[in-house]
Amino acid sequence: MIRVLIVDDEALVRSGLRMILEAAGDVVVVGEARDGEEAIGAAARLRPEVVLMDVRMPGMDGLTATGRLLRAAGPPKVVMVTTFDLDEYVHEALRLGAVGFLLKDTPPRELIAAVRTVAEGNAMLSPSVLKRLLGSFAHKAPSRAEVARHRLAALTAREEDVVRALARGLSNAEIGRELKLSEPTVKAHVSRLLAKLGLANRVQAAILVHDADLG
Repeated sequence: MIRVLIVDDEALVRSGLRMILEAAGDVVVVGEARDGEEAIGAAARLRPEVVLMDVRMPGMDGLTATGRLLRAAGPPKVVMVTTFDLDEYVHEALRLGAVGFLLKDTPPRELIAAVRTVAEGNAMLSPSVLKRLLGSFAHKAPSRAEVARHRLAALTAREEDVVRALARGLSNAEIGRELKLSEPTVKAHVSRLLAKLGLANRVQAAILVHDADLG
């Protein structure tokens, strides 16, 4: 069973998410929290594998709580739950190490699939939503793009091919088909390039590629 903690200041939202997730059969909601402070305590006590974290809440917000959760030993996978008017906050959360984000109107089937995906250790990279999120940062400072390009220059040509495909939201299997590589080879390339770049997950790699205007 996948252990999930739901963090949202609205009781109706928490109840709705709980109902959807527990109908999946392989997910159990181990607890709920109304703000970031409660979330930190609940996560330490209940040890969830996945935390669904609202971005904007009274008291400690989701961004601050995410930073604190991910600095702890053995942290859970954090997925931000948001609306598009909060893109900037989500962008920062992904940089902190959150593994993805959901919109509050995500269909139930996609919500369940997302929880399963991150529980398996994969980042959520929905191409259409990620493109819209990162598109809100089209007017980046030149220095940020230059820094991103400098970091990516450490990659080999093949690793650059892989990271560009990764930034488009392709899975390892899809990258393998496109680049004519076996899936284990793609997985090895992803692991090496993340280590080279000092990144925690695929979402952070995708952001770096978009920062460099290479996506």
